[in-house]
Amino acid sequence: MKRPFAVSRIALVLPLLALLVARVEAQAAPALENIKSQEELDKTIATLDAALFDSYNRCDLEKFSSFFVADVEFYHDQGGVTLGREKLTDSVKKNICGKVTRELVPGTLQVHYMKGYGAVEIGVHRFHHPGHEDTEGVGEGRFIHLWQYKDGAWKITRAISYDHHAAAK
Repeated sequence: MKRPFAVSRIALVLPLLALLVARVEAQAAPALENIKSQEELDKTIATLDAALFDSYNRCDLEKFSSFFVADVEFYHDQGGVTLGREKLTDSVKKNICGKVTRELVPGTLQVHYMKGYGAVEIGVHRFHHPGHEDTEGVGEGRFIHLWQYKDGAWKITRAISYDHHAAAK
């Protein structure tokens, strides 16, 4: 008689454990107050950038959306303004998934500490069109991400993607 109750308790606990593990994986970066050097801050933001765009490239929308605050502001020189995590994630689903991948241009990442808030990330990224690069070419643009460390997690509050152009061959 105790066995069905134990199985139902396990069934209730497993989703909670999965949620906890997913949160830890998405935020395996140190707390802002534990970062003691520019090198540590650079590494933290580079790791977050890599995880963010891994989810973007693989179209893991749940993980992708976890990197943004609910009221994120995203500014794009060609696409305009997108307000809110839900609209940003939907835009990626419609316009990016299966069509575009992003890579950080090596040597372009800059990270600057923002006291009591987090960091600003600046860099150049390239966009590829897998299977269509002969007709669509590689694009390049600059970006700025404002990362906030709050409530135990790093999240982007503002993003600007600009100066989009064809990448030099």
